[in-house]
Amino acid sequence: MNSHTRFNFTCLALSLLVIGGVATQPVVAQNTELQQKVADLKQIAAANKQALAQYTYVQTTTVSINGEVKKVTHDQVVTGPDGTPQKTSLDPPPPPPSGGRLRQHVVAKKTDEFEDYANSIKALIAQYMPPNSGLIEQAASSGNIMMGPAGAPGESKLVISNYVKQGDNMTVTVNRAAGGMQSISIATYLTSPSDAVTVNVQFSRIPGGPSYPAMQTINGTSKKMTIVIQNANYQHV
Repeated sequence: MNSHTRFNFTCLALSLLVIGGVATQPVVAQNTELQQKVADLKQIAAANKQALAQYTYVQTTTVSINGEVKKVTHDQVVTGPDGTPQKTSLDPPPPPPSGGRLRQHVVAKKTDEFEDYANSIKALIAQYMPPNSGLIEQAASSGNIMMGPAGAPGESKLVISNYVKQGDNMTVTVNRAAGGMQSISIATYLTSPSDAVTVNVQFSRIPGGPSYPAMQTINGTSKKMTIVIQNANYQHV
């Protein structure tokens, strides 16, 4: 190898090192930023869950099919010792069914079918709400979290894939200065991806306290069911 060739080879090697260093720096910075945002989300989710356990509130649930309201319920909710919501109905007893036995049987069967479907959806969403720090860490370790596009000043958005089920997606928007959780959107499914369920959650903040899921809008596509859950009247216990 002559001196000219050695000079060219050295220049090429140095150029590749410089280019590699420039290309690596933004990636490292992005990974560091992502790790910090994941840590923030875990801390906010855990603190929010613990704080909300000290409150009781009124929950209004509206179930619609094809846009027609079928059922509205009101419950007083408190967090039980095991960390799950415990509900006490605030509604009067339902009136006795009308019509003949055959009609009553048909109505009861149809009602049971839709209630089973609604309960399946609620049980599914309970695996996502509130966000679980352990599942967030598991998703991060598997490389299933990425940063979403920037929103309002101070907001951060994380997109989490394969959170509960393979192929699901959950996007969480937080703003620590504005009280923590801002919104959550979920795309998941019941038994198969064709039985899709989507959720949009909007948060409000208790004055001087944590943020809470003020409204959840849940859509079950296979039966064209929409469940709207509204939480209000938070009182410290």
